[in-house]
Amino acid sequence: METLAEKVLFDTVFGRIESTPRNLVCSSNKPSPGPGLECADCEIKGLSICESLDADEFELLERIGRTVSFAAKATLFEQGREAPFVSNITSGALRLSKLLPDGRRQVVGFALPGDFLGLAMEPTHMFTADALTPVKVCQFSRQGFSDLMDQKPKLMRAVLNMAAHELSLAQDQMVVLGRRTAEEKIASFLIGMRNRYARIHGPSVHVPLPMTRLDIGDYLGLTVETVSRMMTRMAREKIIVIVPDGVRLLEVARLEQLAEM
Repeated sequence: METLAEKVLFDTVFGRIESTPRNLVCSSNKPSPGPGLECADCEIKGLSICESLDADEFELLERIGRTVSFAAKATLFEQGREAPFVSNITSGALRLSKLLPDGRRQVVGFALPGDFLGLAMEPTHMFTADALTPVKVCQFSRQGFSDLMDQKPKLMRAVLNMAAHELSLAQDQMVVLGRRTAEEKIASFLIGMRNRYARIHGPSVHVPLPMTRLDIGDYLGLTVETVSRMMTRMAREKIIVIVPDGVRLLEVARLEQLAEM
C-alpha cells in the first residue's frame, strides 16, 4: 500500500529571493532561483495568461518576475504563510492541499504547466503547494502583477477568465465528491487528467499520474484502499493498463460514460 510521500520542510522562499545570489547552487530540497524570466523561449506561453500580452509587452513581466526551480518533494509555499508572489507553472506537477483544524488533509487539486497560482491575490496562501516532480515556475511580485493588470486590460480579462474556469472546476469537483460512486470518481479523475495533459502535449491515451494513490484518494474523498481496488478492477476489465508512470486508457468511451453519469 502506498503511503504519503514525506514532505521536505524548509523555510519558504518568499521574502528571501531577492537576497539570494543568482548563481547559487541549491541543495535538492531548496528552490533554485534562475537568472530571470525567459519569455521568448517559454514552451507553455500559449497555454497561460501570458498569451494575452503582445510580444513587446513581455518586458513588463520580466521586470517583476524571475524563474525559480524546485526539486521533487519540495514545498513551494505553505498554507497561511505570507504570499508576496504569484506564480505561473512552466513545467512539472504540484499537489495543492489544505490542512483542516483537526489535522486531516484535503487535497484540493493538482497543478500542471500553464496553471496560475495566486488568482485570488490574497496576502496569505490559501493552501500548501508541494512539488510532485521537479518543478519550474515564473514568480511575479504580487503587487507588481496587480499593478500590471491595472495597466493591461487584456491581462486582467485573462486572469478573470482563468478564475472563472477554476470556479467551474471547483463546482464540478463538488458534484464528484457528493454524488458519484467510487468507480465514477476514478473515471472522472482519469478523464480529467487526460484532458488536461492533452491541452499541454496533445491528445494521448497515456496519462501520467505523478501523485500517489493516497493523494488521489484525498482528492476524491476515497480511501487509498478503495482507489487501489477500483484501479485494479479497471485494469482487470481491460479498461486501463497501469504503467510505471501512470495509466494507459484502453476503453476511453467507457471511462467517459462513467465520468458523465
